[in-house]
Amino acid sequence: MTPADRPSQHTPELRAAARHFGRRRFLTTTGAAAALAFAVNLPAAGAASAAELDAARITDDPFTLGVASGDPLPDSVLLWTRLAPAPYQPDGGLPAQRVTVTWELALDERFRRVVRRGRATAHPEFDHTVHVEVGHLAPAHVYYYRFRAGSWVSPAGRTRTAPARGSRAGAGLSFGLVSCQKYDEGYYTAYKHLAEEDVDVVFHLGDYLYEYAVNSAGGSRVYPTGTLPAEFNRETVTLEDYRLRYALYKSDPDLRAAHAAHPFVVTWDDHETENNYADDTPENSVPPEEFLLRRAAAYRAYWENMPLRRPQLPEGPDLKLYRRLHWGRLAQFDVLDTRQYRSNQAYGDGWQYSGPESEDPSRTLTGDAQERWLINGWHRSDAVWNVVPQQVTFSRRYNSTTLPSKVSMDSWDGYPASRERVLAGAQAAGVENLMVLTGDVHVHYAFDIKRDFSDPGSKTIGTEIVTTSVTSGRDGAEKPSNWDTLMTANPHMRFFNGRRGYVTVSLGRELARADYKTVSHVTTQGAPLTTAASFVTEVGDQGLKPA
Repeated sequence: MTPADRPSQHTPELRAAARHFGRRRFLTTTGAAAALAFAVNLPAAGAASAAELDAARITDDPFTLGVASGDPLPDSVLLWTRLAPAPYQPDGGLPAQRVTVTWELALDERFRRVVRRGRATAHPEFDHTVHVEVGHLAPAHVYYYRFRAGSWVSPAGRTRTAPARGSRAGAGLSFGLVSCQKYDEGYYTAYKHLAEEDVDVVFHLGDYLYEYAVNSAGGSRVYPTGTLPAEFNRETVTLEDYRLRYALYKSDPDLRAAHAAHPFVVTWDDHETENNYADDTPENSVPPEEFLLRRAAAYRAYWENMPLRRPQLPEGPDLKLYRRLHWGRLAQFDVLDTRQYRSNQAYGDGWQYSGPESEDPSRTLTGDAQERWLINGWHRSDAVWNVVPQQVTFSRRYNSTTLPSKVSMDSWDGYPASRERVLAGAQAAGVENLMVLTGDVHVHYAFDIKRDFSDPGSKTIGTEIVTTSVTSGRDGAEKPSNWDTLMTANPHMRFFNGRRGYVTVSLGRELARADYKTVSHVTTQGAPLTTAASFVTEVGDQGLKPA
């Protein structure tokens, strides 16, 4: 069934909201925000509930979805939780009343040396999620945190602050890379192993959830409840749909363990909203005003359920997710959003031959504002490593050994002018140690980034580390059927593996090391962890070499 043939998943309430506010008004932030509120009876962001629920009246554990932290700064951490005694119910098992939650931050895991404590409000308007920005902390410190609601105490989490902005970060930095975790295609065994890794931070590069229907038949899991509620057996469209889907994913104990063990820096790809959408263009043939209402619901649920700070709070269908983080003077991270502002995929999407449509210089993957922000940030950077966490494959990727070859219209290959502007911007800014971090494709890749991909002898100006999926694609294979073709057609591709897993990267002042971790199976539990390959790239001499 083609996208145009698929029936609209939009509810009558969503369509009524779009019609009520009209296309012209809807295609503004204010109009879409108002339409979202109209469709789901949602008060304005920040509005307080009329009544408060005494937390002592909560009779079941409200911390079923665990805790998380994110976006570490030198003097601040972001702490997250959600109150949901019954997470598979639309209201999480709580009435539409606000709940006061207390939190603690300590230097030790037994909470004998508490350095900060306070109160926060879990608002029903935000699905009783809690985002606490704790400030006035010491740089480069490990902290432990927990929440309380009435007599209930959350699991403890471990987080850390970044080094001081001007420091050399002498101990270096280690981080994990994950992406693509379709719940019904396998167990989160990779997260179980990642929770035990000694890393400073984890970057999630998108597809935290999938919008497709999930039911108790045909999946790769034995569901905890035997049969999932019917609410999951439909595509996510409404705010309630997306909220329930996050509850399903976050109910997994291995995902909760990884969040508790490490701070996360997150960015989305397409499936947090809808497959392969581009800006306001949906996959399906629905009016833009209807899709933007869906996008507004998806973006709000994303912010609610991710460890994100206040500046990322969405306004209607808009959420400024791209942002910059520093790890002393060792690394600058420019986290990108390659979905929200992109031109529509050329030639109908998929794998196609390049041509005038895809090569149009006006086409963009990042949008003009984000592109300028990225390049201007490089001009001001004093970091040894300039790292770009983002979603889709950056390096050229042919799928045939004969030319011309088709390329993916959804990746940077479908936006070559946009990629060229970014590469030229890095060169003009004097970026010497560029590293691009990528998810999306459900395989491990290692690429040398060439200044001119059409010339194998061109200068290598950086590296691209592509992490495989956590579960998407089920077990996979060490050498997929196209392994020989891709390795031959792309001489700058240094590694290709189709198993599930993650990557760990260590950055130092002399070199970086990437370890590609895999598990042999995810459709059953208990797979051991294997390091499938390791590579290093040296400061001032970019190019991946086997470690």
